[in-house]
Amino acid sequence: MDGMPGPHVIRGSVSLPEAELMWRFSRSSGPGGQHVNTTDTQVELRFDLARTEALPEVWKQRALERLAGRLTDGVVTVRAAEHRSQWRNREAAAVRLAALLAEATAPPPKPRRPTRVPRGINERRLREKRQRAETKRGRSPKNWS
Repeated sequence: MDGMPGPHVIRGSVSLPEAELMWRFSRSSGPGGQHVNTTDTQVELRFDLARTEALPEVWKQRALERLAGRLTDGVVTVRAAEHRSQWRNREAAAVRLAALLAEATAPPPKPRRPTRVPRGINERRLREKRQRAETKRGRSPKNWS
């Protein structure tokens, strides 16, 4: 992991622990010519969300709930193969995983407080509607001689 940028922050002081990240490399398709056939540039990053100690318990439960469709035995997997170098793909995968976890652990939105449409707005809408109807009625051919 030499040369990799610092910890990838999820939110606040919580970041992805390097020890809990599982990396796997394979040959990637796409641009690169013969280079593609000889180097393992595609990156698969796995993070065991169910067993991690890095996230607060509330965040972990929220993420497990929201990412249920993406998880395999509690493990979330992210792939990156868009770059020609393994290092850049590793960076992209780590950033993608951090963003995914940040979104999944975000607090739920505040509940919407139902409000009523103000009476004045409704009256104005009906008044404009009547004026428009009057204008159209004035265009009808029955008034022409």
